[in-house]
This record gives sequence, C-alpha cells and structure tokens, in this order.
Amino acid sequence: MGSCGCGHAAGAGPYAKGRELVDFVSKAHGGALRARPLPDHLTTTCQGCGASFTMTTFVGSCSACGGVHAVSPPLCDDPANIQFAGTGYSLPSL
Repeated sequence: MGSCGCGHAAGAGPYAKGRELVDFVSKAHGGALRARPLPDHLTTTCQGCGASFTMTTFVGSCSACGGVHAVSPPLCDDPANIQFAGTGYSLPSL
C-alpha cells in the first residue's frame, strides 16, 4: 500500500483499516477532516453494539454506546467502508 500523498507512512492512510483508519482520519489535515461534513450522510450499524446510527461527518460516534467510527474521503460513498476503532477507544486530542 502506498502513501496517500499527505506525508503519512504507507499503511497509515485513507485505505487503512480499523483503529488505524480512525486515527488517520481524526488527525488528517491538522484535525480539520474529523468534523468536516460528509457529502452524503451514511446510515450504518455500529460495529461495537449493533445499534443503527447516521454518520454526518468523517468521524462519528454511535449514539447508543459511543463507539468511534470513521470513513476516509476516497471511500465515503459507501457505508461498507466505515471502520470501527474498537471498544474503549477515545479520540486523540489535537
């Protein structure tokens, strides 16, 4: 896997999986991408507790359990591309 062009090491970019993707998206562009609105909202199922919720930004949390999920800009057109950071994950401070 190559670099995304943002200066991050290979593997830690927009095509990473799980927690690595959530960390990448939450820190991308100085943290600005974290709260940027998605072009279209994505309705999904929490990969932690199974509750349905809608992501409106590139990083979102399940309203039922607080599970943190993210999707990268190149893949934000399909809810199947949403990645889960894992149980007990907290967003890093900027």
